[in-house]
Amino acid sequence: MGAKNSSPVELDVIVEESVVDPTAWMIENPLAETFLLHDFPVKFMFLLGYTFYTGIKIFKSYGDKPASYKFTAMAMACTGGGLIVPIFLNGMPVFISNDAYPIAIGTSFALLHYFPVLLDVYAHSDILKAVVTVMYEVTRAYVVVLFTSSSAKVISASLFSYPVFGPIVCGAISGVGGAFMPFSKGLDPIKDGLDYKMLTAVIGATCYHIFMSTSLSDGCIEAKEKAPHSYDTFFRIDCPLSNFRVRAQKEKGLAMMKGGSISPGENYV
Repeated sequence: MGAKNSSPVELDVIVEESVVDPTAWMIENPLAETFLLHDFPVKFMFLLGYTFYTGIKIFKSYGDKPASYKFTAMAMACTGGGLIVPIFLNGMPVFISNDAYPIAIGTSFALLHYFPVLLDVYAHSDILKAVVTVMYEVTRAYVVVLFTSSSAKVISASLFSYPVFGPIVCGAISGVGGAFMPFSKGLDPIKDGLDYKMLTAVIGATCYHIFMSTSLSDGCIEAKEKAPHSYDTFFRIDCPLSNFRVRAQKEKGLAMMKGGSISPGENYV
């Protein structure tokens, strides 16, 4: 029997080109992994910082009120946006649906109520202020991104190919809703204009929603991770700058009052 002639078989070799992400450094670092709040222990720790920061404001404003009043005011301030927005979306308020919020609020309230010295420690410790403020702003950015993205999935498109103003309104309210709680405050929180928290919530919700809903995010690798991280970075940078401006204005006003340029009852800003 003769040997059969076999022709060589040509194999198509598929070479996969690795995609290089020039902005991978934004999320591939321990700091970003922490601020994105993927792990529940880290998220709860930041939530404690968020409620503690809010509790400081409540105890300074209502220090002479009964404990029940301060606790209720603190709970409403911490979950104001989480109470209003779910009602818009036919959902459950976060204070009811997420047990982590009542636990964090109760823990922060107990610390401030039974250990009032923490108010003085916070007032005199710049390091503690910085840490708590970062936790507050990162959590606030997380909440705004969460409600902006979730409302975009629920609200139907009308005039445009995607809902435009609905998710932006929901995201902005989630970041500043606590300032209007209880509703008896009316529009008093904005009678002197929008503060930095309101401005950052509106700007951040708008930029995030437009970026994620349009072709601006096309070609961006891990856009759902990088956009929120850019957002909380914006919050963390704007907060100390805004506080610095407010402190500078107060110091300027005190200097003018001491110099006799204005009377104590005048507005120097």
